[in-house]
Amino acid sequence: MPKRARPRRKAGIGTVFAVVLLLMAISVVSTRWRQWNAPQNVGVTASDLKPTAQDRESARFALCKGKVRVTCVVDGDTIWFKGEKIRIADINAPEISHPQCDYEEQLGDKARDRLMGLLNAGAFSVVSEGSRDVDKYGRKLRDITRGGKSLGAVLVSEGLAERWVGYRRDWCH
Repeated sequence: MPKRARPRRKAGIGTVFAVVLLLMAISVVSTRWRQWNAPQNVGVTASDLKPTAQDRESARFALCKGKVRVTCVVDGDTIWFKGEKIRIADINAPEISHPQCDYEEQLGDKARDRLMGLLNAGAFSVVSEGSRDVDKYGRKLRDITRGGKSLGAVLVSEGLAERWVGYRRDWCH
C-alpha cells in the first residue's frame, strides 16, 4: 500500500506571533541604527553658516568643463579645488553623469548648483575626513565646512543629498 503524504500543518498562533515579534525587533533595531548614525549638523541651514577665523579658504567656483580642472564643481558631492579632486566625505548626492532616471538627473543638477552657491558664499575650510584619505577613484575625501558646520549637511537638510552611509542609494524609487 503506498504511503500517504502527511498533511502540511498550518502555522499556529505561536509561529505567527514569533514572526511579528521578529519583524518588530528588526524595525526597532533599524530605527535605532539610523538614529545612532544620524549625521551631525543635519538641521544646518545656509543662514547658520557664518565664517570664522578658522575658515581660510576661498575661491570662485564655476561648473567643471573640459579636461583641465582647477577650481570647479563636478556635481553635488565632488569638486576640484586648487587642482585636487575632492569628494565631500559626509554626503552622497544624486548622479549627473550617469543618472538612473530623469528625476535623479534633475535633483543632481540642483545639488551641484546649490553646492556651487554655498562654496561661493564665503570663506570655508577643507577638513580631512580622518579614517580614509582617498576613495577608490583617487579623490581626496574631505568635509567642507564653514564656521564648523558642514556644507554637505545643508544639502542633506534641503533634500539635495543624503548622509553617506557607505553605499549609493537609488534616487529613482
